[in-house]
Amino acid sequence: MKATIVTIGDEILIGQIVDTNSAFIAKSLDGIGIEIDEMISISDDKQSILKTFLCLQNKVDLVILTGGLGPTKDDITKKTFCDYFEDELIVDQGVLAHVTQLIEGFYKRPITQINKDQALVPSKCTVLPNQVGTAPGMWMKKENTVFVSLPGVPYEMKYLVENEIVPRVVKEYKRPFIVHKTILTYGQGESLVAERIEDWENNLPDFIKLAYLPSPGRVRLRLSARGDNKQQLMDAIEEKVRSLDVIIGDIIVGFEEEETIEVVVGELLKKHKMTISTAESCTGGTIASVLSAVPGASNYFKGSVVSYATEAKIDVLGIPESLIKEFSVVSAEVVSAMALSVKNLMKTDFAIATTGNAGPTKGDENAEIGTVFIALATPNEVIVEEYNFGQPREKVIDRAVIKSLELLRKEFLKNV
Repeated sequence: MKATIVTIGDEILIGQIVDTNSAFIAKSLDGIGIEIDEMISISDDKQSILKTFLCLQNKVDLVILTGGLGPTKDDITKKTFCDYFEDELIVDQGVLAHVTQLIEGFYKRPITQINKDQALVPSKCTVLPNQVGTAPGMWMKKENTVFVSLPGVPYEMKYLVENEIVPRVVKEYKRPFIVHKTILTYGQGESLVAERIEDWENNLPDFIKLAYLPSPGRVRLRLSARGDNKQQLMDAIEEKVRSLDVIIGDIIVGFEEEETIEVVVGELLKKHKMTISTAESCTGGTIASVLSAVPGASNYFKGSVVSYATEAKIDVLGIPESLIKEFSVVSAEVVSAMALSVKNLMKTDFAIATTGNAGPTKGDENAEIGTVFIALATPNEVIVEEYNFGQPREKVIDRAVIKSLELLRKEFLKNV
């Protein structure tokens, strides 16, 4: 099966909101073996919707639309459905009873005509009951294509996808299995990784596809297999992952989306009952934010000092003013002192410190824009690395965070 996801709403087209619905729907459909042909965002306009319907008719098996089902006049999806399917709106008594109970029973206010109009649906549609909102989903088929309309409110959309669409598709359609495995690598760029695994990639079977998903400081390698026997697909991917580990095991830090490097280092710290703290200047607390976002981080992450200003380095971390004057704020000497200071202050086993010039202007520092010093204080020593991450500013910060955690992982493994 092939599907297209369509989001309706001018607020998406002008960048007022970010379309997260499509990502959720795509992942849900992929999980049951449906291939996503494309994602489209269109205006909340009758002609745009009709044009999209005509374009997708018989091109794909399933079209899922979100948005345009609200009670106000600018929400026109239901009326456009009627035009396309040569149908008319009728009151669905089940939906009306649900809306009435929700408005009068839960919200404790009189139901209005606008609320009642939510129960209007095309007479030929299969109603998908929305137990968490007032707008029902609609399922209609024309020739070889099923059109499904869902509310744009994310939690309502998710409810209908999980409780109505996925079970219905699984029951009514025969689908292949799609199995994914994502390998997380850190420390080498996409081109270098591709060069190292070229022979391995060239020998992948036809039913397994490899995708490179690069971002600052890391490359995710996603293996995707499609076929009729799920267990055979899983076994084939696992065999390829084992052979890949022989080639680039030095940069593989985990698997699947959830095992980011902050999760990996967190598990290492937790397993060995060790702790960490951070002292951040140019990264502005981002490392602390990334570490503390992992569930259970309180077991190993003790705290951070965001010493963005020079005064904070002197007054809070106790860095000697003479050291800063002699070597400058952006220096190996200062970042080393920062790491040792916060390690002692927080009484942790490890500490990370950063200082640098993230840009966009050079300011008063002699250091070139993009220069970052990272220090890692371990139980035995302080390691300092100097980098230049270029520009823009966001890239500098992102790469500094990744390099800090990568340095921690490598040194941590040496010390345990």
